[in-house]
Amino acid sequence: MHQALYRKWRPKTFDDVCGQEHVTSVLRYEIKNGAPSHAYLFCGSRGTGKTTCAKILAKAVNCEAPVNGSPCCQCPSCRSIEAGSATDVLEMDAASNNGVENIRDIRDEVVYTPSALRYRVYIVDEVHMLSTSAFNALLKTLEEPPAHVIFILATTELHKLPATIVSRCQRFDFRRIASTVLADRISYIAREEGITIDPEASARIARMAQGGMRDAISLLELCAGGGAAIDTKTVDEMMGSVGRDRVLSLMRAVANADYDAIFASVAEAVAASRDLEVFWQDLLSVYRDMLVIKTTENAARYLDLADAEAEELTSITEGFSKSTLLSHCRLVENALFAMQKSNAAKRMIAELTLVQLCDPRLDTSPESLVARIERLEDAAVTGALTRAEAPREPAPQKAAVKEPKKAPPVASDPPVAPKPAAAAAPKAGGRVLTRLRGFINCIERIRRDNSMLASFIGEARAYLDEQKRVVVILPSAFAEMMLEQNGGRDVLRRALSVELSREVRDGELIVEVQGAPSAKNDTVIDDILSAAEGGQ
Repeated sequence: MHQALYRKWRPKTFDDVCGQEHVTSVLRYEIKNGAPSHAYLFCGSRGTGKTTCAKILAKAVNCEAPVNGSPCCQCPSCRSIEAGSATDVLEMDAASNNGVENIRDIRDEVVYTPSALRYRVYIVDEVHMLSTSAFNALLKTLEEPPAHVIFILATTELHKLPATIVSRCQRFDFRRIASTVLADRISYIAREEGITIDPEASARIARMAQGGMRDAISLLELCAGGGAAIDTKTVDEMMGSVGRDRVLSLMRAVANADYDAIFASVAEAVAASRDLEVFWQDLLSVYRDMLVIKTTENAARYLDLADAEAEELTSITEGFSKSTLLSHCRLVENALFAMQKSNAAKRMIAELTLVQLCDPRLDTSPESLVARIERLEDAAVTGALTRAEAPREPAPQKAAVKEPKKAPPVASDPPVAPKPAAAAAPKAGGRVLTRLRGFINCIERIRRDNSMLASFIGEARAYLDEQKRVVVILPSAFAEMMLEQNGGRDVLRRALSVELSREVRDGELIVEVQGAPSAKNDTVIDDILSAAEGGQ
């Protein structure tokens, strides 16, 4: 009878357990010193070795000749436990035996000494499934069991266990196994089984297993079912994935708003009978990697990517801001939930979401609005946004239509003054002043150190004159008096120097008092509107 690979290659000693050295080292030390605990709690995600270590521990405490804390697997005790014929080692699945009567049976049995082994071992898998009454029945026995009894509890959901149970056990947290460890183990098993597999395919399987050894070995067996050599294409076909390269191509299409390439990618995935949910999960994974690259200095530490793939993804990430990536992640995540609820409309959900990713104006969520405002702020500060570049209806066309209908100018008519340039601001005393966009940032910098001064000059407006001097117009003479006291002028100059990326000397700062009382506050929205309207 065929035996599944994950069962065939299940570790038999602590030395064979991969990626859980922090657990196996402690267990081996306790066995070597003859001091095992009376109760253990193994918790962690699926496929990380909890039940395997529980069985190895049951053999180790009963082994007649342990080797460095691990079972010898040769003595009668080890062989009987391995064969499942040892009556003193009881493995119970709490998912199907979760009643109080099952725990009462254990409580009644523990008083008897082992029939053949040194210890009677109870392995309770998925212990979080026990009922409340069952936990209560287990409490006293778990706290003070007889000297010949050892309890080993295993769970994937630690938060569901009562604190009274957790406090009575020696707890071990099983971590997700690193992808490099999984890939090495997969390659080793493939060599032993005569399976040909590429290193890239091993890495792809390890990444898809998400830290679970059992899942990784099961995927290897699935991919090897055809008898041919395993490469990345084989892995993608067996898993229903479109492949990482195609997802990266789709990301480039989103960055360039290439709608033809976007619809072609979805159509290709549907025509090849790919699972769009798997495809969407790959897309969400790419967005996560891009966010890591955008927000961290040492992204390679948190990414499980080859060097060439990391470089390509870095180049794609340069076309997105952090706020845009966050907005896209929300849209992709919501689309994944919608796909899981609607099987028939998966393609439509995917296409509509991708179109939204290309055009942020179609998304009115707060994250999308923040991303749009951030782009406007950047354009306003750098001066990159002009009337010709602003996403508005083309006003020149309307003027061109009305142009022939205009009557020729009469000699007595006054000449029409041309509109001021985008950077021009109102003249003051013969000067041409240009509004200093981002002055609100200076106020916020001052507020962090001197909130009182910021409150007095918070309603001021700032301009640049023809000589690039800063002209600050204050709302009142009182505000001017407060600015000139206690080094306030120097504080303002330092904030302006940071904003302008150059030193603003004392002679380059001109402070005046506003004559008209109707001056408006200089806010971020004012900066954005001024930039979008061409500075007029």
